[in-house]
Amino acid sequence: MTDLDTVDLFVIGGGVNGAGIARDAAGRGLSIVLSEKDDLAQGTSSRSGKLVHGGLRYLEYYEFRLVREALIEREVLLNSAPHIIWPMRFVLPHSPDDRPAWLVRLGLFLYDHLGGRKRLPGTRTLNLRTAPEGAPIEPNFTKGFEYSDCWVDDARLVLLNALDAATRGARVLTRTACVSARREKGLWVIETQDGRIGVKRTFRAKALVNAAGPWVNDVVGRVAGLNATRNVRLVKGSHIVVPKFWEGRQAYLVQNTDKRVIFINPYENDLALIGTTDIPYSGRPEDVSAEENEIDYLIKVVNRYFKRKLSRHDVVHSFSGVRPLYDDNADNPSAVTRDYIFELDVRAGEAPLLSVFGGKITTFRKLSEHALERLRPFFPSMGKNWTAEAHLPGGDIADADFERFLGMLAAGWPWMPASLLKHYARLYGTRAKELVGPAQSLADLGRRFGPDFYECEATFLFETEWAETPEDVLERRTKHGLHLSAQERAAFADWCGGRLARAG
Repeated sequence: MTDLDTVDLFVIGGGVNGAGIARDAAGRGLSIVLSEKDDLAQGTSSRSGKLVHGGLRYLEYYEFRLVREALIEREVLLNSAPHIIWPMRFVLPHSPDDRPAWLVRLGLFLYDHLGGRKRLPGTRTLNLRTAPEGAPIEPNFTKGFEYSDCWVDDARLVLLNALDAATRGARVLTRTACVSARREKGLWVIETQDGRIGVKRTFRAKALVNAAGPWVNDVVGRVAGLNATRNVRLVKGSHIVVPKFWEGRQAYLVQNTDKRVIFINPYENDLALIGTTDIPYSGRPEDVSAEENEIDYLIKVVNRYFKRKLSRHDVVHSFSGVRPLYDDNADNPSAVTRDYIFELDVRAGEAPLLSVFGGKITTFRKLSEHALERLRPFFPSMGKNWTAEAHLPGGDIADADFERFLGMLAAGWPWMPASLLKHYARLYGTRAKELVGPAQSLADLGRRFGPDFYECEATFLFETEWAETPEDVLERRTKHGLHLSAQERAAFADWCGGRLARAG
């Protein structure tokens, strides 16, 4: 593509919504450019609670349409990417000081039936005194409930959507900011700047999609020079990572006295992910981080319920993200809708601008469909909806049966340790065969950088998934960074630097 080539759709934003829209549009036969000012999923889409869930607590705010859509999407996404999305059971210890048991049970009944649940098991009541899931819980909590939702590797979900978009013809530009956009002769003229070398390029597009997340109003105002009629409300959500402190694969959902709920999820085999907070945020989204009072808040909530008391010293990692929620003027940040809204700016004879406000990871695919339907009048010959039955890259696992797939890999690679085998299967699905290639032993995988981390994987990420820095590999495309020592991280950074030097 040369400067001033005309494409159908130019998408701003490489988070889950932007990547999802680019993938959906490319599969309908449209020509696409996706531009992301940083790395894919570097913002909110890699800093979530990593759940594909209906949003049990949203029922309290009468968000029935959103919850139903999200519950249906759980199983659609589970079928499309069973390597990075899998079922998880959540134990909810009941606190009579907070929500009454009948209300919790009613909510769980609706949760089981609103979305036409097929594959996921339903709710059951637990006696926490006798059930093994109650063993780590303080004895004053005697009753609990267990229900189903799904886990997702959020950053890889974005990556796979971008990868599928590229496979279908989209051009994905990372570390490339959209610096200006103007309407001219029925088209958008868009100027981008490469953040690495400063080179500017110009594109023309028949339509512009603004999926910039926390920066959506910045794109409308500063980049496109327009006035938005809708706003986003920035809400900060922070998480902490600690060593796992209970037995079993189940997660926990606990209610706090302020009516917030906190997830306590198994993470990376031997860790636990705890979150999230809901705090109004007014700073730059790039600068967000977990503050000490948020970390203390999460520890206090956990310690209310669990026998094993956490302290600040248990926190091995923390992160924070800014959720760009559609501003519905709710007083309580927790009550702000997680639904999504579109703003379509179109004038007679001029190219349209579609801006996305709000949304959540679980509903990104449906959001993408709805976005394309809003643009159909401008592309009447584009294809129909298609993503509900399609697999994401690596997700073409027979019957979505991950355990059987894992067994097949084990039979083909008997020399590979079980933990490494599962790592490759989980992150790459059927693409693991492409990663491992002709290797016949661990020595064939190249240099070992740390636990389950070999040179062939790093090379694969640099060559096929737009990775450019150590952080791209260690923090987003994988979570190896949580398992490497400072010396191992430094050694990997040196290897990355040498690789760039050799390539240059």
